[in-house]
Amino acid sequence: MEPCQVQPGERVRLSGIDPDGTPGFTGVKDDGRRELAKLTSRLEALQELLYAERRHSVLVVLQGMDSAGKDGTIRRVFTGVNPQGVRVVSFRAPSVQELSHDFLWRVHAQVPARGEMVLFNRSHYEDVLISRVHGQIAKAVWERRYREINEFERTLTEEGTTLLKLFLHISRGEQKRRLKERLDDPTKHWKFAESDLRERELWPAYMRAYEEAIGRTSTTWAPWYVVPSNRKWFRDLFVSERIVSTLEGFHMRYPRLLPELRAVRVP
Repeated sequence: MEPCQVQPGERVRLSGIDPDGTPGFTGVKDDGRRELAKLTSRLEALQELLYAERRHSVLVVLQGMDSAGKDGTIRRVFTGVNPQGVRVVSFRAPSVQELSHDFLWRVHAQVPARGEMVLFNRSHYEDVLISRVHGQIAKAVWERRYREINEFERTLTEEGTTLLKLFLHISRGEQKRRLKERLDDPTKHWKFAESDLRERELWPAYMRAYEEAIGRTSTTWAPWYVVPSNRKWFRDLFVSERIVSTLEGFHMRYPRLLPELRAVRVP
């Protein structure tokens, strides 16, 4: 089993997973940073191959509590990657038009095409998390949505998309430190919102919602990874390693020149 991977049907208890841990890695911070630099270079080359070959697509789902590091992960892991083949999609509160359709309607429109990698900063899982915690949907609805999510993700994988679902796991104490840092640092004031504090008060409810959502939707075709994320360097290292490993598993090659073009000479 891969480090941090949730097995299908596994009962998830986030309180039993150390957010300060570094599972699968025995080095220290400096070692992790050196390894991340190597992976970043490798990712750049593999992403170009993915775009050139256009046989596979990758969807990376990032979930986590406020300040868990979704933005930071995207910024650090994808440094140097050609933006032509990578998109970041952030899902905010649904619009009136989106609410008039099923909850997966706006999501399906954003999944990656062949040759593309798409990063979901929050995702369709908000519809079994924030909607549940705030009492916006009934239990029967979120129970049904677990099945609908699993079927949706199975369809994507059968059509050639590989999913990487990553829950960035931080402690409540670490969240407090990061939110306080946003208040104390003028360059981070823009990141702070009063709603962050209201959501923080609902921490126990969110943990229950995440535990059930992860446990009910970690499948053989789209498993979840609970990534200890108190240590930012390990979070970035783990995410980068999983993406690189996934791309290497495709055994990609650059397309060959078409036969009719082999005799062409540039004047």
